[in-house]
Amino acid sequence: MTAPREAIESAPEAAPWRAVPPAWLLVALTSIGPFSLQIILPALPAVARGFAVSPATAQLALTLFLVGVALGQLLYGPLSDRYGRRPCALAGLALFLLASTAAAAAPSVGWLVLGRMVQAIGACSGMVLARAMIRDCYPREKSASVMAYVFMGMTVAPMVAPAIGGALGQWLGWRAIFGLAATAGAALLAATAARLPETLAVAQRLPGIAGFLRANLALLRRPAFAVYAGSFAATSGVFFAFLAGAPFVVVNGLGLSPTTYGLAFIVVSLAYAGGNFVTARLAQRLGVVRLLALGTGVTLAGAALALAAVLALPPHIANLFGPAMLMALGNGVAQANAMAGAVSVRPKLAGTASGLAGALQMGFGAAMTLLVGATETGSGVATAAYMLAAALACQAFLFTGRRSGAL
Repeated sequence: MTAPREAIESAPEAAPWRAVPPAWLLVALTSIGPFSLQIILPALPAVARGFAVSPATAQLALTLFLVGVALGQLLYGPLSDRYGRRPCALAGLALFLLASTAAAAAPSVGWLVLGRMVQAIGACSGMVLARAMIRDCYPREKSASVMAYVFMGMTVAPMVAPAIGGALGQWLGWRAIFGLAATAGAALLAATAARLPETLAVAQRLPGIAGFLRANLALLRRPAFAVYAGSFAATSGVFFAFLAGAPFVVVNGLGLSPTTYGLAFIVVSLAYAGGNFVTARLAQRLGVVRLLALGTGVTLAGAALALAAVLALPPHIANLFGPAMLMALGNGVAQANAMAGAVSVRPKLAGTASGLAGALQMGFGAAMTLLVGATETGSGVATAAYMLAAALACQAFLFTGRRSGAL
């Protein structure tokens, strides 16, 4: 099935003079956000105990991180379309370094949450700009393949982050986690300054607030963008519901250690990497739409199995993490294709489209974390139920897209 002519603007291959960023640097820029998101999760129960607050309050360190990423992505998109990808990446990484240092010294949970939000605004620069730089250099189907390879490499950071965070929190305390984040940010800032070329061919005029709103509304009015971005947000919502509930199910509900959570999460990340490998190999052959449908279907199956397992089987870590592997495999297939479709609707505004799609993703994810945090008792039922709800929302987006002819 092919996209209608009005939905996708054609874009030529990258001009031969345009420098392509090193793949390892694109991976690192994309990874710093998920790494920072994940590394604190096993220590959230310890943060709650340390500041004598409820688990729901401690979980604001996750929720407000996602809000910060959502807000930051709305800014980096149009700013990078106007001033270029490189200066925005450098500014974001500098902000990330300062915020990580401040969070390590936070005297209260309020200051910690604030530091996390600012840290997220800095970290999301790499997430937005790496996607936009890939679209600067490649046409749609090729960009889906390249994004999948980058996402696959990116999974190493969030795969090991919970294990590292669990070990650091258990042996050195949760503040050491932010010390490590600051060190990683400093190293990446230096590498970006040394090796990142500019990929923006033609600067776009900065629209101002009114123009910014018009550009984003114009994208949202494009049925193809709404479907791709909505699918991207909803599939991510399945994952964020899992992230919000799983640490408390493992540590508080099952009585296992934070390190156990971190080690179990590795298998979920491996499944996500496997899904991205499928997209990397098949995107140019099967196309964005077919792979998006495949990935979201697998995600739905994983979420449904998770709810069935926690309701019907005796409490065990495999009840949630086993189906989560299937969910992550589907996410790995779906997300690169959804994002490649979203940024291809208006290639000249790839940065803005990337930022808006990412903001919708993080906003939906933040809502999932709030809902799970307010209802999860440690049994896993609320976590799995919201996973399934987000997966069904994704299917609704795709159904609407097919009925309207947007896909």
